[in-house]
Amino acid sequence: MLAIIRFITLLVYFIGINFVLFLIYLTRPFHRNNVYLAGQFYSTMTRIVGLKIKLRVSDKVDPQKKYVFIANHQNSYDILTICKAALPGVVTVGKKSIKWIPIFGVIYWLSANIMIDRKDTGKARNTLDDTLDKMKEKNLSIWFFPEGTRSYGRGLLKFKTGAFRLAKAAQSEIVPVCASEMHNKVKLNRWNNGTVIIEVMDPVELPEDLSAQQQAAHFHAIMAGKIYQLNEEAEALDKA
Repeated sequence: MLAIIRFITLLVYFIGINFVLFLIYLTRPFHRNNVYLAGQFYSTMTRIVGLKIKLRVSDKVDPQKKYVFIANHQNSYDILTICKAALPGVVTVGKKSIKWIPIFGVIYWLSANIMIDRKDTGKARNTLDDTLDKMKEKNLSIWFFPEGTRSYGRGLLKFKTGAFRLAKAAQSEIVPVCASEMHNKVKLNRWNNGTVIIEVMDPVELPEDLSAQQQAAHFHAIMAGKIYQLNEEAEALDKA
């Protein structure tokens, strides 16, 4: 019964949030802080599913600087959890097909997110150049899910190299964003679904002596270690 009530409440609340965001975005379409605003709105839905978010943001992240943020991509609940870590001036890079998702798609588009066509390699390369131009023009930071897909409990998947190529071209530091394990954590019939810890880590200089593939492996190791720590901390909190 609780699951049914939650599902209906989530659906109604989600539609309501997107309606409010749509009205706001009509007054400021493609604003550099639209993604931040959406993240703050969507993350309030965690209360409905019985999740607590513990967010930590490094004080070394300068809001006036451009970064490339890289985050682990776990499942569909990411829109409620790790999205809260999107800071002002951050936009994401996502699949072009997202804009066709009912309700959410138009919000994603109006949020000034950058869309790429992964089926067309040539266009994807052009998108990297366009992304670099937008970073400079609007002083934007770019958020990537470097795994390229949701992991669904398979651990941190191998990273693609696009984020690191962009960071090198933009001469930007990398900011890892790590969230504790979400696989099978949420059960809608359970009142309390525990805590998700999200950490926005210190900015890290891109090792210039490494290839893009080696840079991807380097940051994968950094994030895998941090996620392991966060998992242990979240488990301890849930048992307390």
